[in-house]
Amino acid sequence: MKVVCFDLEGVLVPEFWEEFSKATGIPELMLTTRDEPDYDKLMKMRIRVLKEHGFTMKEISEVVSKMNALPGAREFVDWVKTVAQPCILTGSYYEYITPLVAKLGYPFMFANSLEIDSKGNIVGYKLRENDGKVEQIKRFKEAGYEVIAVGDSFNDVKMLKEADTGILFKACAALKRQEKQLRKAENYSELKKILEELLD
Repeated sequence: MKVVCFDLEGVLVPEFWEEFSKATGIPELMLTTRDEPDYDKLMKMRIRVLKEHGFTMKEISEVVSKMNALPGAREFVDWVKTVAQPCILTGSYYEYITPLVAKLGYPFMFANSLEIDSKGNIVGYKLRENDGKVEQIKRFKEAGYEVIAVGDSFNDVKMLKEADTGILFKACAALKRQEKQLRKAENYSELKKILEELLD
């Protein structure tokens, strides 16, 4: 059996923080791991900005409710289900990302958790484990699965290299130059062709 592990944001759904930045007009929140590879630094900045502007889970949920999966993503995931086991490995958080995963047909997902106080303020975050994407791929391989991984950001590189095959999806030019050995796709049609070849 083969498992296809997907990063979530930027691959199957829009980048949540970019959408929240557009909705609130706060440019700092437009930054993602494509811009700041240090995830802890990025999340602490996000939590600080939310506190400064008085945004809680209520406002976050309102933005999420208006978001949809990327065009063609649901159909693509449905196709993957017919040829392999899809699994989402994301650095995002169950508390706000689950409604978007529902729009993908609820593929299996590993995510992280937010620390939220009684007033709905985000006060911290808890990773499921350090290097969670890499560790989960290791476990799949130990269980005898062949693993294909798909990601779009610098923080996905370790995951892509741990998999039997790693594929960059719509990656920025700098990342494509840095990781020349990884396979690359710019849309779901190209990604499907690569997967058909690998899953044959």
